[in-house]
Parts: sequence; C-alpha cells; structure tokens
Amino acid sequence: MENYLLIYRSEYKAAPTATPEQAQAMTKKWMDWISGLDAKNQLTDRGNRLDPASGKVLKPGNVVTNGPYAEIKEMIGGYSIVKATSYDEAVEIAKGCPIFQVGGHVEIRSINNLPM
Repeated sequence: MENYLLIYRSEYKAAPTATPEQAQAMTKKWMDWISGLDAKNQLTDRGNRLDPASGKVLKPGNVVTNGPYAEIKEMIGGYSIVKATSYDEAVEIAKGCPIFQVGGHVEIRSINNLPM
C-alpha cells in the first residue's frame, strides 16, 4: 500500500453560500465519507480544512506576502491522506468525495519517501 494525498480544490469565486442547514448537511456528507474510508482501512490521515481567509506565501529573497489573493481562481479547501495499491485505486477512492456536489475537484498525488 502507498499513501496518496487528496487535495480538495474549488473555484474561489464560486464558493457557495449555504444556509446553516445546508452547511450541516454537507459536513455530515464529508464526515460519513471520511468515516467510510477509515472503516475500510483506507485512511492514513483525515487531514483538515484550510482557512480560506488567511495564509502567507514565502518567495525568493525572503519576501513574505499575505493571502488570500483576489487574483486566484482556485482555492485549496483541505486535504486527506489515503492508502491505496495504485493511482487507479486512489482515483476510485476520490470519486466518492462530496466536493463534487459543489463543483469542486480532487487532485491526487502520490506521496513517496524519496530523500529531499
């Protein structure tokens, strides 16, 4: 088994405004999906949501800028790490992600233990 990083992305300007009930229902879908992965021993790290209203970028020359940025098209909303035997299996795991219900998508990256 290998570890794969699932990066949850969505359009920054298309972020839905949900009622509290809709937000609670979506949170339940995420919790159910993550719990299902854990029950199947496919979850390495459930990850976390990322705050869309904060962030820093470090650029060459030790230049630090604040975020978020008006010019970005996509935001990374969060991540998880799953276990799979191949990219194909990781893609199948990602297909159940609730982010697709709000127009988002999932980037799937292999995590290898090569020296930096």
